[in-house]
Amino acid sequence: MSNYQLFQNDLPTKVLKSFKGDISIDTETLGLNIKRDRLCLIQLRNETDKKVYLIKFDEDLSPKLSKNLKILLENNNLTKIFHFGRFDMAVLKENLKINVKNVFCTKVASKLTRTYSSKHGLKDLVYEVLDIQLDKTEQSSDWSKKKLTKKQIEYAMNDVLYLFEIKNSLNNKLINQKRIKLFKSIMKFLEVRVDLDLQGWEEMDIFAHK
Repeated sequence: MSNYQLFQNDLPTKVLKSFKGDISIDTETLGLNIKRDRLCLIQLRNETDKKVYLIKFDEDLSPKLSKNLKILLENNNLTKIFHFGRFDMAVLKENLKINVKNVFCTKVASKLTRTYSSKHGLKDLVYEVLDIQLDKTEQSSDWSKKKLTKKQIEYAMNDVLYLFEIKNSLNNKLINQKRIKLFKSIMKFLEVRVDLDLQGWEEMDIFAHK
């Protein structure tokens, strides 16, 4: 629990400059309705030095207050690792006008490679790859609290602690199964998928015949 720092609304410039490679990311919101439920917290793990940063957001979110975060997440030279990036990217775009670039989504990679399983949640992946049981009890807690509880902080950190190792494992599977090119194409399309979600087509398959 000691290897993290908590900030309000944005990263300090000094911390921003410390990111050199992969970044593991997750978000916490008031609910799962992107248009209704605001962004409350973002968790970032700098895979260069393994430090974790939690950024708590005020009720009145403003892109003007999160300029360094926008610079970081829109940097195309840094890989952003998400689990179900479609949701997190939409939340960040809706709340902070951030267009996240260069994404690796472990959920998509899992569905492309772990065709022997119907379980593609982060908890399932962490258990299979690392033999670690994640406690998801705090998932639906109130993330808008002014002061997060110890259990909330622990939960938030756990959601980014293992993404890098999961990504590496799934990336190897993608290469071995000759699906890495397909995966990269999907990741490029993800930004369009997010726009479709935000414009009202989240439940409709526009490619379907009917």
